[in-house]
Amino acid sequence: MFWDRAALVYDYFERAYNGKVYRATGKAVAEEIAPDDHVLECACGTGAISVCVAPLCAKLIATDFSNGMLKQTAKKVKRFTNVEVVRADITKLDFADNSFDKVIAGNVIHLLDNPQAVVKELVRVCKPNGKVVVPTYINKKNSKSAKMAALLGKAGAGFKRQFDMESYQRFFSEVGYRNVAYRLVEGIMPCAIAVISVDNQSIQTI
Repeated sequence: MFWDRAALVYDYFERAYNGKVYRATGKAVAEEIAPDDHVLECACGTGAISVCVAPLCAKLIATDFSNGMLKQTAKKVKRFTNVEVVRADITKLDFADNSFDKVIAGNVIHLLDNPQAVVKELVRVCKPNGKVVVPTYINKKNSKSAKMAALLGKAGAGFKRQFDMESYQRFFSEVGYRNVAYRLVEGIMPCAIAVISVDNQSIQTI
Protein backbone atom coordinates (compact mmCIF):
# COMPACT_ATOMS: atom_id res chain seq x y z
CA MET A 1 0.00 0.00 0.00
CA PHE A 2 1.43 3.36 -1.08
CA TRP A 3 0.53 5.19 2.12
CA ASP A 4 2.06 2.53 4.36
CA ARG A 5 5.32 2.90 2.45
CA ALA A 6 5.11 6.68 2.40
CA ALA A 7 4.47 6.98 6.14
CA LEU A 8 8.13 6.83 7.11
CA VAL A 9 9.16 9.71 4.84
CA TYR A 10 5.92 11.71 4.63
CA ASP A 11 6.82 14.26 7.31
CA TYR A 12 10.30 14.81 5.87
CA PHE A 13 8.85 15.44 2.41
CA GLU A 14 6.16 17.81 3.67
CA ARG A 15 8.57 19.83 5.80
CA ALA A 16 11.12 20.11 3.02
CA TYR A 17 8.72 20.92 0.20
CA ASN A 18 5.75 22.65 1.86
CA GLY A 19 6.69 23.09 5.51
CA LYS A 20 5.06 26.48 6.04
CA VAL A 21 1.66 25.22 4.91
CA TYR A 22 2.09 21.86 6.67
CA ARG A 23 2.63 23.56 10.03
CA ALA A 24 0.08 26.34 9.57
CA THR A 25 -2.76 24.02 8.52
CA GLY A 26 -2.79 22.17 11.84
CA LYS A 27 -2.80 25.43 13.75
CA ALA A 28 -5.64 26.81 11.61
CA VAL A 29 -7.76 23.69 12.13
CA ALA A 30 -7.10 23.84 15.88
CA GLU A 31 -8.73 27.27 15.99
CA GLU A 32 -12.07 25.54 15.38
CA ILE A 33 -11.72 23.36 18.50
CA ALA A 34 -13.29 24.07 21.91
CA PRO A 35 -12.17 22.59 25.26
CA ASP A 36 -15.24 20.38 25.71
CA ASP A 37 -15.25 19.06 22.13
CA HIS A 38 -15.26 15.38 21.29
CA VAL A 39 -13.42 15.25 17.96
CA LEU A 40 -13.17 12.65 15.22
CA GLU A 41 -10.26 12.99 12.83
CA CYS A 42 -10.36 10.94 9.64
CA ALA A 43 -7.31 10.39 7.42
CA CYS A 44 -5.07 11.61 10.23
CA GLY A 45 -1.96 10.59 8.31
CA THR A 46 1.15 11.06 10.42
CA GLY A 47 -0.67 13.19 12.98
CA ALA A 48 0.32 16.70 11.92
CA ILE A 49 -3.19 17.99 12.68
CA SER A 50 -3.73 15.58 15.57
CA VAL A 51 -0.95 17.08 17.69
CA CYS A 52 -2.44 20.56 17.25
CA VAL A 53 -5.96 19.46 18.16
CA ALA A 54 -5.22 17.05 21.03
CA PRO A 55 -4.22 19.62 23.68
CA LEU A 56 -7.31 21.71 23.00
CA CYS A 57 -10.17 19.19 23.15
CA ALA A 58 -11.77 16.81 25.64
CA LYS A 59 -11.37 13.73 23.43
CA LEU A 60 -9.81 12.99 20.05
CA ILE A 61 -10.25 9.81 18.05
CA ALA A 62 -7.63 9.88 15.29
CA THR A 63 -8.29 7.44 12.46
CA ASP A 64 -6.74 6.40 9.18
CA PHE A 65 -6.96 3.44 6.80
CA SER A 66 -3.17 3.05 6.65
CA ASN A 67 -1.52 1.17 9.51
CA GLY A 68 1.78 2.80 8.63
CA MET A 69 0.32 6.27 9.05
CA LEU A 70 -1.36 5.28 12.33
CA LYS A 71 1.97 4.16 13.76
CA GLN A 72 3.42 7.61 13.07
CA THR A 73 0.42 9.34 14.63
CA ALA A 74 0.60 7.13 17.71
CA LYS A 75 4.21 8.21 18.28
CA LYS A 76 3.27 11.90 18.05
CA VAL A 77 0.29 11.75 20.41
CA LYS A 78 1.56 9.27 23.01
CA ARG A 79 1.98 12.07 25.57
CA PHE A 80 -1.74 12.88 25.43
CA THR A 81 -4.15 10.89 27.60
CA ASN A 82 -7.26 12.04 25.70
CA VAL A 83 -6.33 10.55 22.31
CA GLU A 84 -7.33 7.20 20.83
CA VAL A 85 -5.69 6.05 17.58
CA VAL A 86 -7.74 3.52 15.61
CA ARG A 87 -8.02 2.19 12.06
CA ALA A 88 -11.19 3.22 10.24
CA ASP A 89 -12.63 3.43 6.74
CA ILE A 90 -13.68 7.01 5.99
CA THR A 91 -16.24 5.78 3.46
CA LYS A 92 -18.14 3.81 6.12
CA LEU A 93 -17.53 5.09 9.63
CA ASP A 94 -18.42 2.79 12.50
CA PHE A 95 -19.85 5.58 14.65
CA ALA A 96 -23.43 6.51 15.45
CA ASP A 97 -25.16 9.56 14.02
CA ASN A 98 -24.49 12.81 15.88
CA SER A 99 -21.50 11.45 17.81
CA PHE A 100 -18.94 14.26 17.59
CA ASP A 101 -18.78 18.02 18.10
CA LYS A 102 -16.14 18.41 15.41
CA VAL A 103 -15.16 16.12 12.54
CA ILE A 104 -11.91 16.65 10.63
CA ALA A 105 -10.79 15.09 7.35
CA GLY A 106 -7.49 16.48 6.14
CA ASN A 107 -6.07 16.13 2.63
CA VAL A 108 -8.11 13.13 1.61
CA ILE A 109 -11.04 14.40 -0.47
CA HIS A 110 -8.94 14.45 -3.65
CA LEU A 111 -8.00 10.79 -3.17
CA LEU A 112 -11.53 9.37 -3.04
CA ASP A 113 -13.66 7.76 -5.72
CA ASN A 114 -16.84 9.24 -4.24
CA PRO A 115 -15.92 12.28 -2.13
CA GLN A 116 -19.51 13.53 -2.15
CA ALA A 117 -20.67 10.44 -0.25
CA VAL A 118 -17.77 10.77 2.19
CA VAL A 119 -18.66 14.37 3.05
CA LYS A 120 -22.21 13.21 3.81
CA GLU A 121 -20.73 10.50 6.04
CA LEU A 122 -18.68 13.09 7.91
CA VAL A 123 -21.76 15.22 8.44
CA ARG A 124 -23.73 12.17 9.59
CA VAL A 125 -21.47 11.56 12.58
CA CYS A 126 -21.30 15.26 13.48
CA LYS A 127 -23.72 16.69 16.03
CA PRO A 128 -26.17 19.41 15.04
CA ASN A 129 -24.50 22.79 15.64
CA GLY A 130 -21.13 21.09 15.23
CA LYS A 131 -18.59 21.60 12.45
CA VAL A 132 -16.99 19.46 9.77
CA VAL A 133 -13.51 20.74 8.90
CA VAL A 134 -12.03 19.64 5.58
CA PRO A 135 -8.54 20.93 4.72
CA THR A 136 -7.38 20.03 1.21
CA TYR A 137 -4.29 20.93 -0.79
CA ILE A 138 -5.18 22.92 -3.87
CA ASN A 139 -3.32 23.99 -6.97
CA LYS A 140 -2.91 27.19 -8.86
CA LYS A 141 -3.05 26.93 -12.63
CA ASN A 142 0.31 26.15 -14.22
CA SER A 143 1.93 26.12 -10.76
CA LYS A 144 4.69 23.98 -9.28
CA SER A 145 2.09 22.47 -6.96
CA ALA A 146 0.09 21.09 -9.89
CA LYS A 147 3.23 19.52 -11.35
CA MET A 148 4.17 18.03 -7.97
CA ALA A 149 0.67 16.58 -7.54
CA ALA A 150 1.00 14.96 -10.96
CA LEU A 151 4.34 13.41 -9.98
CA LEU A 152 2.95 12.09 -6.71
CA GLY A 153 0.01 10.63 -8.57
CA LYS A 154 2.35 8.73 -10.88
CA ALA A 155 4.26 7.49 -7.80
CA GLY A 156 1.10 5.83 -6.53
CA ALA A 157 -0.62 8.47 -4.37
CA GLY A 158 -3.85 7.76 -6.23
CA PHE A 159 -5.14 11.29 -6.81
CA LYS A 160 -8.63 11.17 -8.29
CA ARG A 161 -8.88 14.90 -8.93
CA GLN A 162 -7.12 18.21 -8.35
CA PHE A 163 -8.81 21.31 -6.98
CA ASP A 164 -8.16 25.00 -7.26
CA MET A 165 -9.99 27.36 -4.89
CA GLU A 166 -12.88 27.92 -7.27
CA SER A 167 -13.48 24.24 -7.97
CA TYR A 168 -13.14 23.39 -4.28
CA GLN A 169 -15.89 25.83 -3.34
CA ARG A 170 -17.99 24.56 -6.24
CA PHE A 171 -17.56 20.97 -5.01
CA PHE A 172 -19.28 21.69 -1.68
CA SER A 173 -21.94 23.80 -3.34
CA GLU A 174 -22.78 21.04 -5.81
CA VAL A 175 -23.04 18.49 -2.99
CA GLY A 176 -25.63 20.81 -1.47
CA TYR A 177 -23.86 22.60 1.36
CA ARG A 178 -24.36 26.34 1.58
CA ASN A 179 -23.23 27.18 5.12
CA VAL A 180 -19.52 26.71 4.44
CA ALA A 181 -16.70 29.08 5.40
CA TYR A 182 -13.35 28.93 3.63
CA ARG A 183 -9.84 29.80 4.71
CA LEU A 184 -6.73 29.63 2.56
CA VAL A 185 -3.29 28.78 3.93
CA GLU A 186 -0.88 30.18 1.36
CA GLY A 187 2.37 28.51 0.34
CA ILE A 188 4.04 26.46 -2.39
CA MET A 189 1.10 24.05 -2.30
CA PRO A 190 -1.73 26.02 -0.65
CA CYS A 191 -4.31 24.40 1.60
CA ALA A 192 -7.97 25.38 1.45
CA ILE A 193 -9.86 24.72 4.69
CA ALA A 194 -13.61 24.26 4.29
CA VAL A 195 -15.64 24.51 7.51
CA ILE A 196 -19.20 23.20 7.24
CA SER A 197 -21.50 24.44 9.98
CA VAL A 198 -23.85 21.54 10.63
CA ASP A 199 -27.43 22.25 11.63
CA ASN A 200 -30.74 20.45 11.39
CA GLN A 201 -31.62 22.17 8.13
CA SER A 202 -28.38 21.16 6.40
CA ILE A 203 -28.77 17.56 7.56
CA GLN A 204 -32.31 17.33 6.22
CA THR A 205 -31.58 18.91 2.85
CA ILE A 206 -28.49 16.95 1.87
